[in-house]
Amino acid sequence: MESDDEGPGVVRSLAVTAEDLVAAVEARHQRGAPVVLRATPPFSGRMRARLHVPSDDGPEEGMVHVDPRALLDAEAPPYPRPGDTEDALRSHPTVTYSVEHHHERHERAVAGWRRAVRDHFVDETVIETPAGERTVDVAVLGQ
Repeated sequence: MESDDEGPGVVRSLAVTAEDLVAAVEARHQRGAPVVLRATPPFSGRMRARLHVPSDDGPEEGMVHVDPRALLDAEAPPYPRPGDTEDALRSHPTVTYSVEHHHERHERAVAGWRRAVRDHFVDETVIETPAGERTVDVAVLGQ
């Protein structure tokens, strides 16, 4: 049995690297993968969440899984979809569409999104823990 000082109820803040957060959000958009940020026991006052893809075997006991989108504010830019960049390229008056131009344009759009989304990290969020919902501070490392 967990002692009170090791249970998820003691978590007051969640630390995550900017790289892991951006990669997790991107993976959810690119592949629809159920990528989460995971904090593992023993819990402490400040937990570091790491990029994780849950297995199909069901939830891992005692782990805290956080949807990475919960760490972005409501004004975060949408992830650029290939169809949107294709439409923009096809409607451009001076550029002829090609698969190569489309690929380059989409890569630039994604790189721009990766930079821009960093301005939309939240300072706190609500996470679901085995002990119930908890509001925690968010510390994004390496911004």
